[in-house]
Amino acid sequence: MNDADVSKQIQQMVRFIRQEAEEKANEISVSAEEEFNIEKLQLVEAEKKKIRQEYERKERQVEIRKKIEYSMQLNASRIKVLQAQDDVISSMKEAASKELLSVSHHHHLTVTHHDHVYRNLLKDLVVQCLLRLKEPSVLLRCRKEDLHLVEHVLDSAAQEYADKANVEPPQIIVDNQVYLPPGPSHHNAHDIYCSGGVVLASRDGKIVCENTLDARLDVVFRKKLPEIRKQLFGQVFA
Repeated sequence: MNDADVSKQIQQMVRFIRQEAEEKANEISVSAEEEFNIEKLQLVEAEKKKIRQEYERKERQVEIRKKIEYSMQLNASRIKVLQAQDDVISSMKEAASKELLSVSHHHHLTVTHHDHVYRNLLKDLVVQCLLRLKEPSVLLRCRKEDLHLVEHVLDSAAQEYADKANVEPPQIIVDNQVYLPPGPSHHNAHDIYCSGGVVLASRDGKIVCENTLDARLDVVFRKKLPEIRKQLFGQVFA
């Protein structure tokens, strides 16, 4: 083989190696580009996923805030409704309290039909207390302005109790030192007051029967409150 053939063969080998190298380089380039595109796609999808998750998190937060705000507004509305209902009921009770004054109002100088009605009511209240206490001796307190009416009915009240309970008439001691508060005054509207009635207690003070008109109104009002609410406001939302 002469030099020309050797040179020619070497050039062919060089071209082959160069072509193989270029093909390998292209293959590496294509593979690298594919890996780059795959990685880029993965990164893009990961970022998209993070963005979607962040959006969903913020959307949930917005929904939660909406529910909280709605719940707060609903509760505030309910409170306003209940407050308005309580105001109406309080006004009714206040009006009823004022009516009690007309029951116990009487004249000291002249005896009227109204005095007889209230005097009989006092007697019934005393008898009711005696039936509850079932004591042979009791202490009675009343308003100072009712003292003369109470003293007038003590004997008949004691005898009526004795007949009903089949016992001896009890001893009823009127407390002339401590009286129940007077009726409410426009000048001192926040002072303690009593619209009428009596309070009886056992001699040792351990058992007390409060039978004032105000106490009876409180008992009746508590007992009838569900019925009052139903009649005034119907079915209240939960």
